[in-house]
Amino acid sequence: MSTVNLATLAAGVERLFALPAGTRAPVETAAVIEHLLESLEQGTVRSALRDEHGVWHAVPWVKRGILVAFRFGTLTDLSDGAGPFSFVDKDTIPPRRFKLDQNVRIVPGGSTIRRGAFVAPGVVCMPPMFVNVGAYIGTGTMIDSHALVGSCAQIGERCHVSAAAQIGGVLEPINASPVIIEDDVIVGGNTGVYEGTVVRSKAVLAAGVVLTRGTPVYDLVREQVYRATADSALEIPSGAVVVPGARAVKSGWAAEQGLSVQTPMIVKYRDEKTDLATALESWLR
Repeated sequence: MSTVNLATLAAGVERLFALPAGTRAPVETAAVIEHLLESLEQGTVRSALRDEHGVWHAVPWVKRGILVAFRFGTLTDLSDGAGPFSFVDKDTIPPRRFKLDQNVRIVPGGSTIRRGAFVAPGVVCMPPMFVNVGAYIGTGTMIDSHALVGSCAQIGERCHVSAAAQIGGVLEPINASPVIIEDDVIVGGNTGVYEGTVVRSKAVLAAGVVLTRGTPVYDLVREQVYRATADSALEIPSGAVVVPGARAVKSGWAAEQGLSVQTPMIVKYRDEKTDLATALESWLR
């Protein structure tokens, strides 16, 4: 998309977003929403971008555009062809339909990818899984059964989001960055990544790891503690292997009872042995 067209689309979104609540949809509303959703699906527009320093930022006007699509959409019956199931949602953001030449594998069994999500060629979707509007999924990635990719979440190339993993999304506040999973990351089963956490390339999150803004992560290799700050998200270093851990409570009644709290720990950094253990991914595809 050219810079001029992008600027025109952004300006159209901002005009619609600024309209007072209760305003009837202007004539151009449907065209602006369609243009935005198509651009997101083509990957020419993204809801978050990485700058030259490697820092990820939300793209506020894109998130405003998604909110505009919800605001001016009307509830409609989307149950056609769904057999005994009933689906009612906003007509502006229905499920996506894929064609054979898009080279995206969506295995039968109840998966849904919403309009406005980018899914690159070579992606494999195992049933049932869900990808929300504004999300980005890079080529060669697998989204496994019962996995969620939240609104505006960004997932890189050659990742594996394992069964029942939760990749959190965010639309509001507008400036809040979504969860970022960079290239070649393994996300284990029942793992949860939330609240703008950034997982750098080639990291491995073992099954059951939970990462949030309030989660301290203890690096046993580098002897550091990683935390989110008021100005930055929690960030998992490139190649880190993160496992569930526990930290003892050292005072009060909890200490007397020998209790501890859940704490993710980095126990090593990815090496040739770790890569051999995850090499099966390419065969599955």
